[in-house]
Amino acid sequence: MQVYFKASFLLKSFSFCELCPTDCLGSTIFAPIKVDLIGNIAKIKGVYDTNPARYKTLQQLLEAEKEMYGSEWPKVGATLALMWLKRSLKFIQIFLQSLVNGEKDQSNPNLLRVNLTKGYDTALKRYHGWFVQQLFKAALYAAPYKSDFLKALSKGRDVKEEECLEKIRKFLVNFSANIDAVYDIYSRMNADLDYKV
Repeated sequence: MQVYFKASFLLKSFSFCELCPTDCLGSTIFAPIKVDLIGNIAKIKGVYDTNPARYKTLQQLLEAEKEMYGSEWPKVGATLALMWLKRSLKFIQIFLQSLVNGEKDQSNPNLLRVNLTKGYDTALKRYHGWFVQQLFKAALYAAPYKSDFLKALSKGRDVKEEECLEKIRKFLVNFSANIDAVYDIYSRMNADLDYKV
């Protein structure tokens, strides 16, 4: 079964990155993640905006770039930006899923390190060299407590933890489906690259 995403829908749905969970992590150490997300969205949107009729789906955009760039593809353009975006969004997905699944450090259950590490190890670590991996480890110590993170997600309102986690669960349904569909497109088109930064 092929999934044809409307590119405009996906770009709009990813615009949440301007207020994404990285903001709720409360530290400027996580600012590069947000900058990377927004930068990749801008690159994809820039290509999409050149011809929305031609790029109705992300798959059409990737197919057009494959034809346009020849042997340079998938190392260029919106294809490369979407590859890194999907990985960053997968990190967020796994982090949030780990959180709602109740995974935690038994010695300090209010820390997010277990959840953030699971997301990083699964989605990003294999693409990062030693130096970037060390930066991530250092950033873990600047992560907020789980209670502060959930309060920030609730925009400062006093919301019960289980209520907030239920909203995250509901959010993850469509969010995960979108990310999985993009991964599927990359797999079918053999567009993923395996290198370290």
